[in-house]
This record gives sequence, C-alpha cells and structure tokens, in this order.
Amino acid sequence: MTKEELAKEVIDRLKKEYPDAGCTLDYNQAWKLLVSVRLAAQCTDARVNVVVEELYEKYPDVDALAEADPEDIESIVRPCGLGKSKARDISACMKILKDEYGGKVPDDFDALLKLPGVGRKSANLIMGDVFGKPAIVTDTHCIRLVNRIGLVNGIKEPKKVEMELWKIIPPEEGSDFCHRLVYHGREVCTARTKPYCDKCCLADICAKAGVEAV
Repeated sequence: MTKEELAKEVIDRLKKEYPDAGCTLDYNQAWKLLVSVRLAAQCTDARVNVVVEELYEKYPDVDALAEADPEDIESIVRPCGLGKSKARDISACMKILKDEYGGKVPDDFDALLKLPGVGRKSANLIMGDVFGKPAIVTDTHCIRLVNRIGLVNGIKEPKKVEMELWKIIPPEEGSDFCHRLVYHGREVCTARTKPYCDKCCLADICAKAGVEAV
C-alpha cells in the first residue's frame, strides 16, 4: 500500500468513526478563534473554553481587547499558563487587527503568520475552520498519530510533518482529517506508552499497532 493509498484509507475510516469531528475550541467569530488558539498552547482546549468566557464578557470585541491593558488580560488568562507572553501577543495581535484590518482577521496565510503569536499551526487552523481553505494543522496529536500510522516516518518537526502530509492528503480533506486525529488521539491513540490499539479502527493498517511508544 502506498502512502497515498494508506492516507485515503485512514481518512475514510476516521470519517466513519468521527463523522461530526470539528474544532474543540469554542468560538463564533474569527478573532475569538485567533485568541483561543494562542491560549491553547500548552493548555487544554477545555480550560481555554472556560477562561475565554470571562475574557469576552469584559472585552466583547476586537477594539475593546486592543485597548485593554496587557496586565488586565494576563490576570484573566493566567490559568492557561504562560500568561504574560500570551497576554502580550493577544494585545499586540488585536491592535494590528484594529489598526490594519478594520477589526477583521485576514484570510491570507502569510498575513496571518505576521500576527504576533501566530505560527503555522494557528494560521492553518484559521484558514481551514474560518475560511474553508485547504489546511493541515500539525498539533501534537497529528504528529504522534501520523508517525505511528506510517504516513510519515520519524519526523517530529511540525513544519516538516505538514509538508509531508501535503503530498498525500487531498487538500479538501486536510482540515477535517486533522480534527479527527485530535479526537482519535484523545480517545484511542493516546500519548500513553501503550495506546488502546485493541479498540482502534486503524489497528490492521497501522505501522506501530501493538508496539509500545518510546
């Protein structure tokens, strides 16, 4: 089985297993997803979803958050960890949206990368979930699973994993595929030394099924 064939089979099986998989960060506007994905670094999505409720109650739009004192933002987002740097990035990012983009999130990948605190993972998430454009989000679940399955071989650097996946994942499938990897990584193919291979829908085609992680 070629990697392209393996990728198609993995995509098809995960679609059946997680038909409604989507982003696990709560948002109803693009700028809120931008804030949440920055807060999610080294923090669970579940905690971020709780913390942002207070943040958005106090600062309900881009202008309000852009004008907020970073220390006030930090006092709210501290439970997500790395509060000072996250608050600084959020403040700077919102100022740019306010001053340069009329409060809107740009739909250009390179423009997103220029925003404070936005890397390739965040930019891809925005492009896929907000704008419906081809995207591959190489978070920790994605990197772990595609290496175990055999879609990539021993590559751990996010950008390199992304570039390898672009070669074998159909563009229109990338965003949802990565969301499903998150669900599968949390429920079955966990970061445990012994993931739950016995209940994995991919076990018979996975390169590392039954093999202890190192």
